[in-house]
Amino acid sequence: MKTSRQACLAVLASLIALSPALGQFERALPGYRYQFPRDYFNHPAYQTEWWYYTGNLETAGGRKFGFELTFFRQGVSREAAASAWEVRDIYFAHFAVSDLDGKHFFHSQHVNRAGPGIAGASEALGKVWNGNWSASWTAGGERLAAVSDSFALDLTLAPEKPPVIHGENGVSQKSEGAGRASHYFSETRLAASGSITAARSRYAVTGLAWMDHEFFTNQLDSNQTGWDWLSVQLDDRTELMLFRLRRQDGTIDPFSAGTFVDRLGRSTHLHSEDFELAPAGDIWASPQTGARYPTRWKVQVPSLGVRLEVTTELPSQELVSSAKISPSYWEGATLAHGSRNATEVRGVGYLEMTGYDRPVASKPF
Repeated sequence: MKTSRQACLAVLASLIALSPALGQFERALPGYRYQFPRDYFNHPAYQTEWWYYTGNLETAGGRKFGFELTFFRQGVSREAAASAWEVRDIYFAHFAVSDLDGKHFFHSQHVNRAGPGIAGASEALGKVWNGNWSASWTAGGERLAAVSDSFALDLTLAPEKPPVIHGENGVSQKSEGAGRASHYFSETRLAASGSITAARSRYAVTGLAWMDHEFFTNQLDSNQTGWDWLSVQLDDRTELMLFRLRRQDGTIDPFSAGTFVDRLGRSTHLHSEDFELAPAGDIWASPQTGARYPTRWKVQVPSLGVRLEVTTELPSQELVSSAKISPSYWEGATLAHGSRNATEVRGVGYLEMTGYDRPVASKPF
């Protein structure tokens, strides 16, 4: 017999399956002009939207942590809701803390409809939230707050660079065809300070965070089975974002792309032929899903003189989904070392790998 949670998720899955037939949502098309702070918030004209916060933190004594706090909005209908309980959007959220020295990975998830303020994204309120997890914008930056059974997060984030827009002409193209793209920007260097709780022990921490925001209606093609996404924050105050899209035949899709951000915040778009992002030997096999994730990567951007090796101190950073509407995936804290223009560099980052337990559908949920 299904639990009440499983029954709820089954209903939500049915609603999502019906939503494409409505044909109400806009596509991400070239020419979009970003406006800040407006674009930090919700875009209900697009069917799918997410806010991704990740980061690497450390105590004064050197104990290291990673974190992920992500919010997802999936549109079901653009029609006006007749009541607060009518399902117009479904909200998902994932929260994870990686205790890198304690070798423990904590994670949890929320699934809610908006209801009377249970979850949402609002420019008027200046926040995105799902239950007691939230990201709030203030004049000086952002604040993240999340509490789960034995782990928690309370951080203040201060941007050290302006937002970076990915892709070309306002879109990050993911496959062939008009609208198979997203509007995508990041805050690539956020100074983080506050507290993190792991196994009910609270630690004062500082470090660096990264925020991704994407909104779109349909970006992947049916022959794309998953992606590998990497962010790196180097100690020379530059940043790198790369993603590669994997196809059913095992090849890498030419719509894979990336962005390099220099010390002053100026960005350079990278096409698939401009870089290499490739597994470099180490594999972690999930005991829960059977997925085999590469946890050591080789990164090269010849035109920028970048050569890096990316590794992780905690191979077991897989978020296992409790329902088919939300895929399991690996997302975890990483270390980078190598060189840029023959000068040694080191850094921290985050790696996301999807589609290793089963192919990712053309929609994320």
